[in-house]
Amino acid sequence: MSRIFTISFASVYPHYVAKVEKKGRTQAELDQVIEWLTGFDDAALRDHLTAETTFEDFFAEARLNPNAGLITGVICGHRVEEIDDPLMQKIRYLDKLVDELAMGKAMEKVLRG
Repeated sequence: MSRIFTISFASVYPHYVAKVEKKGRTQAELDQVIEWLTGFDDAALRDHLTAETTFEDFFAEARLNPNAGLITGVICGHRVEEIDDPLMQKIRYLDKLVDELAMGKAMEKVLRG
């Protein structure tokens, strides 16, 4: 079991925010990406942040977008579409979306529109 599974989503979220804001994107855009992937609206996301939900519990409660399988590419040296562990793959999907947002991709491409 990877250590990331037991880390609170709330402890990583500020790093996601800083990463996208540093590149001229907004927290609202980040939240939109998270909602697209997980199905969590703003209130549900804030509840998870307040409760300091672990990544394992965060994704256990998520309704993964049916188009999440369209997320491909390399993150942390691994192809996201080839990751065997389902939870790790979901975490890396999120990482990949945050990277794409920070790189300036159009929102419709990030959201696989």
